[in-house]
Amino acid sequence: MNLWKRVWRGAVIGLSILIIFVFTSNLWVVLSTRSKVLDDPQQLQKGGVALVLGTSHRMLSGVPNPFFENRIATAAELYRDGMVNHFILSGDNRTRYYNEPLEMKKALMKQGVPPSAITLDHAGLRTLDSIIRCKEIFGQSNIIIITQPYHSYRALFISNYYHMNAVALVAQEPSQEISPQVYLREYFARTKAILDLYILSTEPLHLGEKEPLSL
Repeated sequence: MNLWKRVWRGAVIGLSILIIFVFTSNLWVVLSTRSKVLDDPQQLQKGGVALVLGTSHRMLSGVPNPFFENRIATAAELYRDGMVNHFILSGDNRTRYYNEPLEMKKALMKQGVPPSAITLDHAGLRTLDSIIRCKEIFGQSNIIIITQPYHSYRALFISNYYHMNAVALVAQEPSQEISPQVYLREYFARTKAILDLYILSTEPLHLGEKEPLSL
């Protein structure tokens, strides 16, 4: 077998292993968490703490981001119905011009949620960071995660790893056509989560002092 054939065979084997790993990772993440993905608020106990996972409030085109708006709508409805008493809004705050937690706070306040029911987590740079900080910094292990269904499985998988009693109350998926890249990226993000947890032991970029909630 000449060199090029060996290289080609190695590339095919490597690609096959990668495809199998991504597929089985996604299967593990989804099957192990789907029982905790809820779409009916009546399945929740009243008066809980919700972790709202951040995303940009606008798309790259400048139009409002339906993922953001639907998460906010879901969170506000839970507050009005008494299902949630307090929110941790966790997201990226990379510059003074990009602040996901602050945008979420402003949007929730417009929906009638008072500032006293809101805690901002500016160091939720990734889902992994948001989940770990929720437990380690804010002292919350019993949480309701608010995000879209596609994202909820990974968030719950990370929560399970850290022995948190979490469920996800999912926000509506956008009705309009969204770029397939959003969902394709999540397939690889689930695989990365397994590597972060079980192989790399990845820690949040920022932890800092504990800030337990006074509820």
